[in-house]
Amino acid sequence: MPERWRQPFASSEAVRRRMSAQRRQGTAPEMALRRALHALGLRYRAHAAPVPNLRRKADLVFGPSRVAVFVDGCFWHGCPEHGRRRHSVNGWYWPDKIARNRQRDMDTDRALAEAGWLVVRIWEHEVAAGQPALASLAERLLAAVEERRPARPPRSSRRAAG
Repeated sequence: MPERWRQPFASSEAVRRRMSAQRRQGTAPEMALRRALHALGLRYRAHAAPVPNLRRKADLVFGPSRVAVFVDGCFWHGCPEHGRRRHSVNGWYWPDKIARNRQRDMDTDRALAEAGWLVVRIWEHEVAAGQPALASLAERLLAAVEERRPARPPRSSRRAAG
């Protein structure tokens, strides 16, 4: 935990309440993506660690296919399209915090790739773009998961092995 003086302070009580209520999981973009994927017949684990020794959880994990999906918030992960360049309040804190988040994301991507996982990062604005964009995104994820799904042995050889 950083030093107490490095902790950001709320500019108002309303801001403090809003920031405290910010969800880590089950956000609106994540839930919309989950519904779209479920409608396509995809099943996944939500908020699970893809690799046991990596203390980070993906928003969606497709275990047999080894695909980990992260839905990144534009503010928190420094979206090049929607992330803020300058912060009028707590400007001493947010650029470093967001840079640490981005560094952690890159480290997570590297560790999962080394373990044989495909990492898919989706910006919240991609999900919030509307139903046609969401359907297209879900179809691309479906294709990636199916492409990486391990082949099952023919039914007759499974019976013989058992």
